[in-house]
Amino acid sequence: MEDPVKHTMQRQLRRIATERPYQIVAASAAALVLAATTGTLLTVADDAPAAPRTATTVAEMRSDITTSRGDASPSASAAPSSAAPATSAPAPAAKVSSNPDLTRKPERPKPPATKVLDYEYEAQNTYYNCGPAATRNALSASGIDRTQEELAAELGTTEMGTNSAEDTTRALNAEVKGSPYRTRMFPGAPSPAQMDRLQADVVRAITDGRGVVANVVGDATDTDGGWHSYGGGHYVAVVGYKDNGRTVRIADSANPADPSYWITTIDLANWITSRGYSA
Repeated sequence: MEDPVKHTMQRQLRRIATERPYQIVAASAAALVLAATTGTLLTVADDAPAAPRTATTVAEMRSDITTSRGDASPSASAAPSSAAPATSAPAPAAKVSSNPDLTRKPERPKPPATKVLDYEYEAQNTYYNCGPAATRNALSASGIDRTQEELAAELGTTEMGTNSAEDTTRALNAEVKGSPYRTRMFPGAPSPAQMDRLQADVVRAITDGRGVVANVVGDATDTDGGWHSYGGGHYVAVVGYKDNGRTVRIADSANPADPSYWITTIDLANWITSRGYSA
């Protein structure tokens, strides 16, 4: 009984050696089982025809071994990337607008080259009321109606006349909302800068719909050659301009026959010498 068993085991081991390597473990286990079984079972197994085998080449065995090892080993790690890890870019900080158009105050519209106010002329009703009359004519351009007598009381006018442009500025601001008037005095002959200032003041006031009151003294000639002489002093209203303020329109209460005329701004400035104006 011993020799047949050994013989059978040898045959089984030879057959197993020809099988694929990954079956060796299973075949070895089967051989142990066969050794432990009865001789009858081994005799039957030995007498049974062998199962057909297919030739397995060394190359296939090596291929199977490589495949088996590959299947058993963990997946190879991907090659490390030389690229820097992606990071989320920080959100750009909110920008504060530096556009000056959004912060600056709106600019005044450019004044027209020529403008004459719609005013109501009235000649002075006494020889000394030129101050109240000029103030009244200037206020009429702003839609304000006051009598010469009312304004004479505000100005402190007497038979000696009205003292200075400081008085007309005060009376005008008492009547016009916002007190926009300012006094400009020419103690001596006006400088070019003061002439430019007069031109700018007239343009600004007329553009805003306000008449200007000037305290003049001496002689002046208008653009038509008319001669106007007030040796003791006089008040006139400026109610318009043209040529961007180089020439101004005068409302003169002294003579209703010649109620208005044009004069250059330079001549008006010289006419104001030692006096002043309200604009």
